[in-house]
Amino acid sequence: MPTYIALLRGINVSGQKLIKMADLKQFLAELNFENIITYIQSGNIIFKSRLSDKHKLEKLISKKINEHYGFEVEVLIKTPNELEYVLLNNSFIKQKKDPKRNYITFLFSEPLNENVEKLSKIDHMPEEYIIVEKNVFFFSPNSYGNAKMNNNYFEKKLKVIATTRNWQTVNKLFELATIH
Repeated sequence: MPTYIALLRGINVSGQKLIKMADLKQFLAELNFENIITYIQSGNIIFKSRLSDKHKLEKLISKKINEHYGFEVEVLIKTPNELEYVLLNNSFIKQKKDPKRNYITFLFSEPLNENVEKLSKIDHMPEEYIIVEKNVFFFSPNSYGNAKMNNNYFEKKLKVIATTRNWQTVNKLFELATIH
């Protein structure tokens, strides 16, 4: 049975869209998911499912959350292979830039070239980013909380839904998914 990683966008942030992970595990078990593991409170779930359609899984999880909590949550499903790709292809890590200042913004769809081009003309140094398909590799030498190029910024400029995780979280999700 395949392993999946669900990334929930915008839960448990600033007192908004509060979801207890223990409750979420229980609700997802109702979807016949197995070996459900949550990691930290920001909406990271590793699970096994017989379903292989990632978009269907995203919709099932989103619908289940809406049924139980009464609000919409965007859900992005990744596979362990997709996380491994991100881990192996981060140019900032290869350049030995501080891993604690590295982030991945996962885009829910590939941005239009014209939006990527417009974004490329904006300079927010010392912040740096590289877009590869549906991933934005982001390096912020200062804290992410003070970054100009945060999740909302990339969503607005690229005109796609996104969710961001720090480098440590992506590594831990991959580790949990591969031993799962």
